Amino acid sequence: MHAKCNNDGSMKIHKEGHTIILITFGMLLLTNLILYRVASKTLFFYFFLLLSIGLMLMIVNFFRSPNRIFINYRSGAIVAPADGTIVVVEEVNENEYFQDKRIQVSIFMSLFNAHVNWIPCDGKIVEYKYQPGRFKAAYLPKSSAENERSTIVIELDSGEKVLVRQIAGAMAKRIVTYVKNGEQCRINQQMGFIKFGSRVDLFLPLHTDVKVGLDVGVKGNQTLIAQI
Repeated sequence: MHAKCNNDGSMKIHKEGHTIILITFGMLLLTNLILYRVASKTLFFYFFLLLSIGLMLMIVNFFRSPNRIFINYRSGAIVAPADGTIVVVEEVNENEYFQDKRIQVSIFMSLFNAHVNWIPCDGKIVEYKYQPGRFKAAYLPKSSAENERSTIVIELDSGEKVLVRQIAGAMAKRIVTYVKNGEQCRINQQMGFIKFGSRVDLFLPLHTDVKVGLDVGVKGNQTLIAQI
């Protein structure tokens, strides 16, 4: 379900994309200028020009940063940390931090989703760890344990803990995480960014009331994922 959210429709380019967009634009502009001088009347020139425009639009779209403020907060609410599609909702053994059973909810982000990651709940960061790894397709179950990833554990005021894991995909080469151990965090705060196709996992207490199912599309900092 989509909870009430102050989403004015405005959008900007995320800071993680500024350098990539400028470099890509400069390279494509230079290449097109050269082609214009040497082959301006050929089909190849027009094909490359259209390809360049399409590539720039795709990159700008990827690095968009929607303006969203979640305003329907209730204690224990877990809000989607990313845009994408729910690919996992199941009880699993979480062996990296909790060493016990949890409900895993996983969101797969395609190249067409905004790749901003959001804090899913109010609380305190009690664990942050980055781990290098492989670059398997992010929708595969093993990607949660084998791919490059960042693990963030948030302790709610109630004492319950929620684990959030940013996972690199087959094309992702850099995970950016903004949180630090010991700091307070809240819904509406950006958690980080994953560059190109990727996934975010949530590991929740077993008594959590999950509000979403498989193949459901969700929006970061807008869709209510669960209630503890």
